[in-house]
Amino acid sequence: MKTLVIYFSAEGHTKKIAEIISNQLNADIYEIKPLVPYTKADLDWTDPNSRASQENDNPAKRDIELTNLEIKNWNEYERIIIGYPIWWGIAAWPVNSFVKTKDWTNKTVFPFCSSHSSGLGDSDLLLKDDANAGDWKEGIRFFQDAPESSIKKWTDSL
Repeated sequence: MKTLVIYFSAEGHTKKIAEIISNQLNADIYEIKPLVPYTKADLDWTDPNSRASQENDNPAKRDIELTNLEIKNWNEYERIIIGYPIWWGIAAWPVNSFVKTKDWTNKTVFPFCSSHSSGLGDSDLLLKDDANAGDWKEGIRFFQDAPESSIKKWTDSL
């Protein structure tokens, strides 16, 4: 089964987990990149004027323009692992923007999130709704600095 790990990482935590998953599954990897990257100041959730806070407060601002959306041989991938940080209890909105651009038909999708304190919430279900196709499995939350052994336990179960 050909596997692709897709991720968005604002501060590097999700990237680290995605790379571990990719290595454990011998999978290809793809990074979701906003056209305008998020800076540390943009991500300051304690500042009501930060970019992320403004986007959270106004859902119309969450349609994030992304860079290259082309994934070579997309139709050959049967299993997709998709990772993201949790923002305000949901998937970081660049991930939603990405999910809406792809045809998930005939894909089995395993979501994972990384977080310091928040749980998975309904983030996996909301992404499934955005995809409108595919066999979306229940997601898993990893602590942002999850040990490789706990990630392996999950990948071994897939």
